[in-house]
Amino acid sequence: MTVEQIIAYLVPVIMWALIVSITIRQFLKKQSSSTMLSWLMVIYLVPVVGILAYLIFGEINLGKRRANAFKALTAEYMQWFDKISQCREIISRHPSPLSEPLFDLTQKRLGIPCVEGNELHILDNPQTIMQSIIADIDAAKHSVNMIFYIWFDGGMVEDVMKALIRAVRRGVKVRLLLDSVGSRAFFKGKNYPYMQQQGIDIAEALHVNLFRVFLRRIDLRQHRKIIVIDNRIAYTGSMNMVDPKFFKQDRHVGEWIDIMVRINGPVSAVLNGLQALDWEMETGQKSTLELPRRPILEIENHNAHAVQILATGPGFPDDLMEQSLATAIFSARKSISITSPYFVPSHNIAEALRIAALRGVEVSLIVPAKNDSLMVHWASRTFFEDLLAAGVKIYHFEQGLLHTKSILIDNRLVLVGTVNMDMRSFLLNFEVTMLVEDISFASEISLLHENYMNSSSRLTYGSWSTRPLYYRIIEKLFFLFSPLL
Repeated sequence: MTVEQIIAYLVPVIMWALIVSITIRQFLKKQSSSTMLSWLMVIYLVPVVGILAYLIFGEINLGKRRANAFKALTAEYMQWFDKISQCREIISRHPSPLSEPLFDLTQKRLGIPCVEGNELHILDNPQTIMQSIIADIDAAKHSVNMIFYIWFDGGMVEDVMKALIRAVRRGVKVRLLLDSVGSRAFFKGKNYPYMQQQGIDIAEALHVNLFRVFLRRIDLRQHRKIIVIDNRIAYTGSMNMVDPKFFKQDRHVGEWIDIMVRINGPVSAVLNGLQALDWEMETGQKSTLELPRRPILEIENHNAHAVQILATGPGFPDDLMEQSLATAIFSARKSISITSPYFVPSHNIAEALRIAALRGVEVSLIVPAKNDSLMVHWASRTFFEDLLAAGVKIYHFEQGLLHTKSILIDNRLVLVGTVNMDMRSFLLNFEVTMLVEDISFASEISLLHENYMNSSSRLTYGSWSTRPLYYRIIEKLFFLFSPLL
């Protein structure tokens, strides 16, 4: 038998064995039925492409070295978070019936305590955000620690860079962790080596190595946005380190609309611990961590200014983000208002929103009219008809790409951070969300959402249900592949 004949026999056998193995894995794996069916469809319709795609993207695999390191480090950092739990003067003890189920779920599954006495403010203008960050960096005395998915040079970002250099020259320790893919342009640019030469420590998170493509999933992303200054002042939210006037202008969707939350208070130490964990994962370098200081705001009976940090991603408790969203939605009694740039949730979350509307909760969803992702633009529409029929109010924001990720429950409980309403954020990205019960902060979010609605057009069930048939077909086709992201 010739070599060609052997290959001709072996290739179909190997293909068959791989298809059978992947099929069995799909039935045994804990995942949604839509994800399972999507993978099976791809594998059986285009076997070669499907098998290769599954071997690269099918499993959430951190890689052996990273997984072992993450397991060891999380155990160590959980002990530090437990020490925060002993700081009785700042630990939440009497959450309201609205927030208690969500806070309890997060604390029990994650081990991070809820911290009271924080002063929080929404910043929703790029210039105001950058000026505030620069002013706090210029006031820094000891440390500036950052994580960003995207750092994109140009405009006001240059001013932030100069502020960091000034801080280093004053003796402040500056650490900057950036995602390998999101900040690819920065790592190839001139400011990367220049900032290193000036004394800024910069690390690349989740470096993409094509030679290790079958050993670790290459599309895991560090999607958090965190700044912590002197363990006291912190920022988190949806905005990357970009100037919207310079960023993705070729996408023709308008400027990106974002928010950042400025935090003054003891929960900043929790964010600092999370940044330290991510930093040590990438560099092996330990950070000096300090326990949080006293409350900044007085803790009142009905307004404790409480913040629960929710960290999610590969290696963190499975399905915690989706469980938290479902818990928040089911806790609502009066209203739910959501902003999300990428709305392709699981069926469970979409159904929870539909049920909320059917039981009389006023549910509002604000999404961008134009999206930089063609798949999201079409796939998100799959849910609209059922949601509109149930009474959900859907708004198309028309003044740019609305990138803010926020949820307001009963005008009291807020979820704000980096998580999109899609399976990538639920399963693949390292994300951070603030769960906040604070009356004044909720009022700021409420006003923000109202302003977004005033810059939007509202969809109606009548007009949406009569859209062309080919629209529906395109929506279904794109949605079919959305779980594979």
